[in-house]
Amino acid sequence: MFDYIFSIGVIGAIILVTGSAWPSSKKAPYKDVKNWLLAIGTVFMLAYSLLGYLYQDLPIFFTFLQGLVIVASIFMMLDFLSDKLETVIISLAGTGLIIWSLMLFESYNTIIFVFGLIGIALGYSFTMNTIRRYIAFILGSIFIAIFSYIEQNWIFFWLNIFFAIFSAYYLSQKLKLPKPPPLPKT
Repeated sequence: MFDYIFSIGVIGAIILVTGSAWPSSKKAPYKDVKNWLLAIGTVFMLAYSLLGYLYQDLPIFFTFLQGLVIVASIFMMLDFLSDKLETVIISLAGTGLIIWSLMLFESYNTIIFVFGLIGIALGYSFTMNTIRRYIAFILGSIFIAIFSYIEQNWIFFWLNIFFAIFSAYYLSQKLKLPKPPPLPKT
């Protein structure tokens, strides 16, 4: 039987991984291909997480993640608020989700999830091609990958592993870290 919910998740994950791998441009945020891929992928993942929650017993927390990332995507695309104000808004929303998560309290794992949620959302809202954006994406993705592993949601797990890897790559480019020396020939 064709699992359309899983298919939506795979399509969204592919779009997001492509977006995380795509280099940032010097264009305005709403003209940047990377940002469009991230925003479109987020819409697919919101559909996947919501349908998964409604019909496949996926934890509600993935829907929280995608809802907050949708808000952060709007900040990213429109770029009308300062990073400081966006940080405050995302942090307050994340704090609200922490409180809500503790009220739902499925397990302490939800706290891991919420830290990841805040990191990813901040990464979306920070200025493009900045060190703090890449660090937020890396940390957020690692926390979400850990939560996804615990929940055995492999779409979110692999999506966040690749997201962390590509963000780390772009961070290393931004920091201009030297390439490791070649391995000695034997």
